[in-house]
Amino acid sequence: MTKKLKLEELGRIDVETFKKTAKIPLVVILDSVRSMHNVGAIFRTGDAFLIEKVVLCGITPQPPHREIHKAALGATESVDWIYEQDVNVAIDNLKKENFEIIGIEQTSSSQLITDFEINSEKKYALILGNEVDGISDEALPNIDTFLEIPQLGTKHSLNVSVCGGVVIWEFAKNLGIKK
Repeated sequence: MTKKLKLEELGRIDVETFKKTAKIPLVVILDSVRSMHNVGAIFRTGDAFLIEKVVLCGITPQPPHREIHKAALGATESVDWIYEQDVNVAIDNLKKENFEIIGIEQTSSSQLITDFEINSEKKYALILGNEVDGISDEALPNIDTFLEIPQLGTKHSLNVSVCGGVVIWEFAKNLGIKK
């Protein structure tokens, strides 16, 4: 008979072990994401898939904050993060570390994520933009590739934390995440 596992049966690692565990070569940049719940959800997803770090830019709220913690459930303690006011400075710094910069945005040059070949030998930085305005216009010229998630319904976008979950998972499974 199937039963739900109790928390202690899941075999999760603690924060100290997480910090020492090898990460997948993936960074998430939040470009003026305004909702603390969305920020917290990205941290929680980043923890689940062992990403390197989250870079908070512009008006994106920073931990510690009760509203971020509600969604993150402690992931702001495990996932490394930095704040960089200017998204282009964040992009330039990651390019110097040989990250390919991927904007998750519907643009005239975006391709479907299902058509993009993720190379397990590369390092990627995913940029998720503001809930209303998307990625800042000033960042667009500095982004290497734009990807979008196929959508078949009447809405033209997903919530940024849902979008982040889909895209982080797509990259994580192709960058060698193993259980």
